[in-house]
Amino acid sequence: MSTTTFGVGDAMAVKLWSKEVAEAERDTSDVARLMGEDDDSIIQVKSDFSKNAGDQITYALRARLSGKGFTEGQKAQGNAEGLTFYSQALLINELGQTVGVRNKGATIDAQRIPFNLREQGKNGLVQWWKDRKSVSFFNHVCGNTVSNTESATSGSVFTGLNTVLAHTSGRRLWAGTATTDQGLTSSDVFTVALIDKAKELAMQGNNMIRPITIGGQPKYVVYLDIAQVTSLRTTTTTGGWLDITKAAMAGMEATKSPIYTGALGEWNGCILRSSQDISLGVDSTSSSTAVANTRRAVLLGAQAAVCGYGNSNSYGPMKYRWSEELFDHERELELGAWSIWGLKKTQFNSVDFGALTISTYALRQS
Repeated sequence: MSTTTFGVGDAMAVKLWSKEVAEAERDTSDVARLMGEDDDSIIQVKSDFSKNAGDQITYALRARLSGKGFTEGQKAQGNAEGLTFYSQALLINELGQTVGVRNKGATIDAQRIPFNLREQGKNGLVQWWKDRKSVSFFNHVCGNTVSNTESATSGSVFTGLNTVLAHTSGRRLWAGTATTDQGLTSSDVFTVALIDKAKELAMQGNNMIRPITIGGQPKYVVYLDIAQVTSLRTTTTTGGWLDITKAAMAGMEATKSPIYTGALGEWNGCILRSSQDISLGVDSTSSSTAVANTRRAVLLGAQAAVCGYGNSNSYGPMKYRWSEELFDHERELELGAWSIWGLKKTQFNSVDFGALTISTYALRQS
């Protein structure tokens, strides 16, 4: 009897593991649930890179028509309104991480433990990619310009390889009477009233944030920091956490959407979710200075961000490349997970297209 096996470094094994990395990251990543190629997705995946060469694409938005129109006795010919387009560029570059382990069957280290180091390395790289995509996305939609500074915990590899743009006028809201993040006080915590205000602001004017459609109904998604969730849960006034829970139970049929998976509840057409990657506030006098004990929750609509993947035969349809290298007479094994990608918040005519920040005081428990 013969058994089919795929050893370390086998060409088929590399492709299979590349597929496993992509599937695990897609199925478990919170951010991956927001991605799609249609313009009703919160993160729209641009397919242009898979069709053409280049490391940058420029995409356009057509502004709404603002003319009055014509009626009886008015001349239309020669008075047509011109179309207005705004554009933005998205960059992609390579990004990856490697893990070094002892090779199974060649070292005593692998003999001493009851688990597979190669498998653990793969799981660690999947988690790394999930974390990196999440922090990149929230740095952008929260307008966390502090993350543009190159350091051990910030810089281009934490920003989807694109520069983070500051949140814009008409797309920012503060708790209480504050008008800056540094102006927030300990009483300016997150409440449901802020969700109502954010939705009202999002739906105003020619540049209103377009909601996504779930079950035929328009919805926004609001992400809160874990400390903001605590503030929301501990509010005892009418219209607090109990009412949010009731609203969530009333809409059980709609929760079949993956965007509802893990949701805190729903309030006023806004699906509430939490993430530890919600950024700190940013000092209004210095784009590179964070404001302690504050967080920027964010309301998201369609096309709040765009993402792109490079075209490479070695990466395959899953957008990842798995690599394995043996060293020191096959005693050391180095594993890698790679992609050519980029992510950026959409901003046209100096206005955030699909994201609105809600800044509050938020002190995390230590």
